[in-house]
Amino acid sequence: MATLLLALAVGSTGLYAGFLLIFQTGIMPALARLTDPEFVTAMRRINEYVPRAVFLTVFLGVIAFPAAAFFVPQDGRTDTQKWLVLAGLACAALNHLVTIGGNVPLNTALAASEDEPAAVRAAFEKRWNGFHRVRTALITLAFGLLTAAAVL
Repeated sequence: MATLLLALAVGSTGLYAGFLLIFQTGIMPALARLTDPEFVTAMRRINEYVPRAVFLTVFLGVIAFPAAAFFVPQDGRTDTQKWLVLAGLACAALNHLVTIGGNVPLNTALAASEDEPAAVRAAFEKRWNGFHRVRTALITLAFGLLTAAAVL
């Protein structure tokens, strides 16, 4: 059971890291080329469609599977593997704190704003991208740590 949980931890974390990396390296640079009204509309639509069942399952799995892999006992797991899983879980948890404390409030403000698109974008884009870079780095590190634990 512990091996399956670690595999699910690696899989869910890898999916989420890939999603965030594509956002950082492809989607946000493409959106940066849009006009202010286009950018605001596009981000609003993305924020409406991303948090659905598949995304939320992966998002929750990024915490649940590493936690389960850490707490379910497995004979033969080395101390190094245990610490790698715990470190991966900590990075994933920090990622979620950045997302919930940084990106989500900005998404909510963007959705509710009735200001001119240029002002809305100015209040959103740079800050959102900053939080996004941090959470992408954290979840990529979590993926690396969990992968290391799985292959040792």
